[in-house]
Amino acid sequence: MGALPARSSPPIRGSHFTGAWAADQWEARLEAGWGGGRLYGKGAVMAAAVALWVRTEPPLLGALPLPPPARLGRPYLRKMAAYARRRAAEGCFPRLRWASWRHIACGKLRLGRGLAWLYFQRFLRLLPAPPPRSLRRAEAEAACGSAEELERERSKARPGWAGWAGGRALCVSCPCVMALPLPPQLSVDTLQFLLFLYLQQLSRLSLRTAIRGEQWPSPAAPGPAGKGAGQSKNWNDQDHLAFVLAHLSDMLELLLEPEQLSASSHATSNSLVSYEAVCALSFLIEGTVEGSGTVHPLHELALWQPCQEKNGYSKSNNAFSFPKLESWLRSCLTTNPFGMTACLRSGKKLAWAQQVEGTTRRAKIACNTPVVPEVFPMVIMSQVYKQTLAKSSDTLVGAHVRIHRCNESFIYLLSPLRSVTIEKCRNSTFVLGPVEVSIHVHSCDNVKVIAVCYSLSLSSTTGCTFHILTPTQPLILAGNQAVSLAPFHTHYPMLEDHMAQVGLATLPNYWDSPMLLGKESSDTSVFRLLPPSDFYTFVIPFEMEGDTTETPGGLPHAYQKALSQREQKVQDLAENGEGGVPEQGSEEAVPDAGGKQVL
Repeated sequence: MGALPARSSPPIRGSHFTGAWAADQWEARLEAGWGGGRLYGKGAVMAAAVALWVRTEPPLLGALPLPPPARLGRPYLRKMAAYARRRAAEGCFPRLRWASWRHIACGKLRLGRGLAWLYFQRFLRLLPAPPPRSLRRAEAEAACGSAEELERERSKARPGWAGWAGGRALCVSCPCVMALPLPPQLSVDTLQFLLFLYLQQLSRLSLRTAIRGEQWPSPAAPGPAGKGAGQSKNWNDQDHLAFVLAHLSDMLELLLEPEQLSASSHATSNSLVSYEAVCALSFLIEGTVEGSGTVHPLHELALWQPCQEKNGYSKSNNAFSFPKLESWLRSCLTTNPFGMTACLRSGKKLAWAQQVEGTTRRAKIACNTPVVPEVFPMVIMSQVYKQTLAKSSDTLVGAHVRIHRCNESFIYLLSPLRSVTIEKCRNSTFVLGPVEVSIHVHSCDNVKVIAVCYSLSLSSTTGCTFHILTPTQPLILAGNQAVSLAPFHTHYPMLEDHMAQVGLATLPNYWDSPMLLGKESSDTSVFRLLPPSDFYTFVIPFEMEGDTTETPGGLPHAYQKALSQREQKVQDLAENGEGGVPEQGSEEAVPDAGGKQVL
């Protein structure tokens, strides 16, 4: 027997093998010693340990930074699971169509349509999809002239779809799927989506008081400005592990078929967990075999023959014993070796910033690269002070970036990024390459963010300005004051190439249509659209190779008109030979950060 085979890409749900045949295929491969020969002989395989951990992205990007509605609690999700299975023929199971979710969310759970779409689109963005397909979907939505037309576009069927085989979704890496224009209807894996909705409790539930519904983690003591002093729990992999361990039974029960539940809707000692349910759990959990150096989704490891006795897999039933599976998961789950904790403790230190004379603050920048190809890289930078830092690096491509406690600095990260979190920064400007999933800004004062991104969310910010190009509504959460929203207004030579890499287009663009959520959801005074009279373009002062020579998508008419009038006024003053210093032209002045430049 040999090790598990290496994978070239990380499927989120299922493989090309299903059911008992899948187990036979894995066992045959293992017996043949296929997989690079990392482990040889039955004894070596039996001695190898399996380590499992919570994947980074579901809690980091999937758990929205706001308390979920009460009707997304455990009792309602169980009712939703049963309802979806009963309505399988109506597009609820095993795939949940957007129209069906809208009906459940708005009609059964009493969520607003905007919030229902927010959860649905965020989940979709977490799944692997070819950028060309994302661009085609953006093009289709941008062509809609009204909300009703947009709703029809999201719900309509498209003939000729070959992405289904016997009711099973094919792996996204299949050439037949890659070549298809768009799926027949927007839909998600029902069981995975249930786990995604349950994961929203991460921002609310307490490990010890989940039943009472108290906040978890506990609210931090307020800082000097009355803001929470605790760090972002979405980044803390130890909290992710603690959450999953505390709620593992509930999540497994959520995936059970109705006949496997008792009259009180709980699992019994005889309950069986289907193979499809374990595939769905791969959305949340992955792992490795000790010494293999390869990351595998949970369902592949669960079918590995040395694990079957421990997790209770039965070929005849193509299912797992609930008690044994839960026990096996608990015994194997550990802290994510590619998470923030590992990055801070043993990640590669990057000399991107320098110590500024006269201060005791030392910039700290680290990454977890190089890592296995199945894992997105992570870059953490903290305490950059009075510097201009500019980077376009392979280290940043597809990375999750956390920027923490940076003050009086200009930071340019000009590469395609996966996500960016900016926390507790002051008096700084951040110019970012296209961000594939999300930018979250928390507890910042007087910062400016300039970016093309799929989504933007803000919480506890004061006096911040956002020049954004985004196909989704910016989320203004609790605790914000004096937010300014403005159109994206800069470019660099590789910008359009980077946008194509992450599947972002210039349309639709909802920079000026924020969604207010939380306790201040009715207070529109917390934000304003930047007046055209205060608008200037922004010049990135670095040379790079590339073809982009202007702001992608151009500027809104009112802002372009204001720039043209200002430029004309400056030109008239120059032609008339009038003395004195004319008013500022159309470009925003970039003051010196006061420190050294790192290019």
